[in-house]
Amino acid sequence: MYKSFLKPIIDCLGAVVLFVMLLPLFIFITICLFIAIQGNPFFSQKRPGKNEKIFSALKFKSMTDKTDIEGNLLPDHLRITKFGAFLRKSSLDEIPQLLNVIKGDMSFIGPRPLLIRYLPYYNEEEKLRHTVRPGITGLAQISGRNYISWEKKFELDVFYVKNMSFFLDLKILLKTFSKVITSSGVAVATNEVNEFFDVERKEALQQSLK
Repeated sequence: MYKSFLKPIIDCLGAVVLFVMLLPLFIFITICLFIAIQGNPFFSQKRPGKNEKIFSALKFKSMTDKTDIEGNLLPDHLRITKFGAFLRKSSLDEIPQLLNVIKGDMSFIGPRPLLIRYLPYYNEEEKLRHTVRPGITGLAQISGRNYISWEKKFELDVFYVKNMSFFLDLKILLKTFSKVITSSGVAVATNEVNEFFDVERKEALQQSLK
């Protein structure tokens, strides 16, 4: 009953109330980013949701669109702004995802929505992470966030799916607040963490065939 009925209601009502409360901050950050980035303050990217349905995940934009002389985007650590780094460390860049929760694409708590290009590389057990709505935060995020292996992340995601409950969600939510306050386990740029999942799995496959 909680998973199919109560959780979606709590998500929607909670997201509406929280978004209204944070609206002044939302507007302030939007204006600051527009000035800092000199363009669109929002970052939208297609991600797989429940049952691998594709949706547009929304976040505040923390990096510029600066490119090299050949037109390729510069590495993340060269494009991220000081204000953008602050937003990432404080997790304030996630505020726009409240709109994804209100729309029903996401939940407050669940496996984080990852890149579409990863879809062919999950094993059958790992695919269970897509049987529920993805979350703004989740069990993997409070257990090391950016600094644990892909295998451990997916193990935690699957554990959450199999053991979803109100009390587990409450525990994750409280632990998330603690992580946000201390800014622990947060990578500011992707080059600070392990490589992309599909690249890692391709390399593992190639090694096994040698």
